[in-house]
Amino acid sequence: MVVQGRGRRARRAGLVGVLWATAELTVTVGVVVLLLVVHQVWWTNRQAAAAAQEQVRSLEQSWGREEAASPERVSGDDPLASGLPASSPDPSSVHSASPASPASSASSVPAPRPSERAAGAHAGAYAVLRIPRLGLVVPVAQGIDKRGVLDKGYVGQYPGTAGPGAQGNFALAGHRNTHGEPFRYVNRLRAGDELIVDVRGRRYTYVVGRILSETTERDTGVIAPVPRSVVKPEHGYSEPGSYITLTTCTPEYSSKYRLVVWGTLRP
Repeated sequence: MVVQGRGRRARRAGLVGVLWATAELTVTVGVVVLLLVVHQVWWTNRQAAAAAQEQVRSLEQSWGREEAASPERVSGDDPLASGLPASSPDPSSVHSASPASPASSASSVPAPRPSERAAGAHAGAYAVLRIPRLGLVVPVAQGIDKRGVLDKGYVGQYPGTAGPGAQGNFALAGHRNTHGEPFRYVNRLRAGDELIVDVRGRRYTYVVGRILSETTERDTGVIAPVPRSVVKPEHGYSEPGSYITLTTCTPEYSSKYRLVVWGTLRP
């Protein structure tokens, strides 16, 4: 009887030990996961936002130096004078770079023309997007590559779309959450709000006209030269013009759908 009692107590103690170890392991894993989430949602967000603002300052300082050294360098109304991308995108060429997913190193040099770069390539930021309603000031770079552009807190221009101020569609993508989340509050934009694009001595002001609150990630019509949803054809435009398009994921912390904001160039 005594031997059996000791055996039961030993088994009971062993079970308690296993349960305690399991509980400790669960808590440890939970803490690690929480730290990873904090790092992803908070720390990388702060890093990207700070780096993006530094890039804006670098661009503006570079433009100021160039203007002071050679004020006649930037002249005329041709967007290509500053090395901006040409217009007339082919929707099929951006199908793989869907409006959902919305350049690389910090540089004040404008992006090369399409003839000087491969399709989908990216370079340093070449413009600054300002959205007064949101208090947003963010650099714009070529391409929508995550690591090279979007995760840096930049806004990326869809390959093949028109340059700022040009005829066609100047189409942009940006993160809504994490990595600087420049487009987190674009859902707050309303018709009549200004979208301002600065490019080396030039300023182009667009006015928000229409908003598509939800569409699929493969709705390439929203970034076509004359933007119109192919999923919801009642949303978009039917006449050629100078447009701007902002795309980001929706709902927040999800990449299931895309939110689209359109604007037209103010004369």
